[in-house]
Formats: sequence, C-alpha cells, structure tokens
Amino acid sequence: MDDRLYFRQLLSGRDFGADNMIAKQMVNFCYLIGDRQTGEAMAIDPAYDVAGIHQILEDDGMTLTGILGTHYHADHVGGSMMGYELEGVAEMLERADVPVHLQAPEVEFVTKTTGLAPGQLVGHASGDVVTVGEIDIELIHTPGHTPGSQCFLVRDNLVSGDTLFLDGCGRTDLPGGDPTELYHSLTQRLAKVPDHATLFPGHLYSPQPSRSMGETRELNVVFKPGSVEQWLTMFGH
Repeated sequence: MDDRLYFRQLLSGRDFGADNMIAKQMVNFCYLIGDRQTGEAMAIDPAYDVAGIHQILEDDGMTLTGILGTHYHADHVGGSMMGYELEGVAEMLERADVPVHLQAPEVEFVTKTTGLAPGQLVGHASGDVVTVGEIDIELIHTPGHTPGSQCFLVRDNLVSGDTLFLDGCGRTDLPGGDPTELYHSLTQRLAKVPDHATLFPGHLYSPQPSRSMGETRELNVVFKPGSVEQWLTMFGH
C-alpha cells in the first residue's frame, strides 16, 4: 500500500458488530478505501454495525463520501436475511447522504433488499471509475453469483465480494445466480487483474484474509477446469 492510499479490511463479528451473532457466523469483510491526504473514504459492503463502521472512520480521521456494493445480498448491504433484519446501506445513508455505487443490473435487487429508492442508487457499467480523493477505483462487472455482482480494482488490490474467494467462489444456486456467467467472470472478466495483485474477498473462508491473484489462480480449484463444459460439470449446480 502506498502512503496516500487508505485501505482497511474489517472483519464482521471482530472489528465491528462484535456483539452480533450473525456477523460472527457470516464472517463478512467490509472494506474502507480512501485518500489519506484529503480524508475522504468509501465503504464497501457495510452491514451489521453502521455505528461501529462510522466510528472506525472517525477514529482514523476519515469522512465517508460514498458507498460501494458488491451485490444485493443482505449480509453485504443490509436488509432481510433468515428472518433477521440487518443494518446496512440504508442506515449508512441516514448518517451521511452519499452516493451508493452499484452495477446497473443490481439496482433493482438492492432496492428490494434494502428498501432504498432507485434514485438513491447509482448504476454503473463495467470499467467505470469512481474517485475518492485522488484514488481511482475501477468497477469490474462480474456476474454469476448475482446478475450485477462487481469487483473493485484499487491500484494492485482486488476487492472481490462473493465473486471469488481465496478457496472457491460464490454460489450460483441462489436467485440470479448463473454458473456459466461466473465461469466467464473468473476466466475472462478478471483476466485483466495481474498475478501480483492482492485478492481481498468478501468473507473469511480461508485461514488467510488475502492472497496474491497468482497464488489464487494456481491453488483455487475453480480455476482448474479448462472449458465451460468442464466448469459446469464441477460447479454448475
């Protein structure tokens, strides 16, 4: 990380939401990305404990200027899940009136999950760049887990949500899932991410919280199939 880039990986149930049993069980990551010189920051997938996330920003001398959502599931953006109502993006907007950046196909799903109006959300296309201070964040549309799933490339850091984990990848058997699309996202849409980049996933599903893309491509079984047909045989369910 360079001196100007503010980048924090926060684990639910530990760094925030410490008294929330769902947060502990789901082991989500929330990310804070910003510009240390301007004091501006964006939150990626804030859920469970809005006050706690805001407190971390405040303690770091940062101000929230935007929200980035990887996809619509409630453990990432808040809303109803398993009979529980989870805090998330809607509660963040009550504290700070900032734009919420999504891929365009995900806007309708996030409105249903969070109760926010479409006008409160900004729909993007793949390759769009949002800026926080002088830090550029590239949005990469990676459908498969959901229709509008996206990853964020910041310098040589990839925040992947539930598209790609250090081991495995996001499920495709939930509403909006598409295994063929996920195969193309992993092998083609993320091909631009160099091997030396660091992968930061949406959940702590491995002993390590991050790993290089090169190691992930070498070790993660989801990269073993050599064709979409082989992929569907192994993961198309």
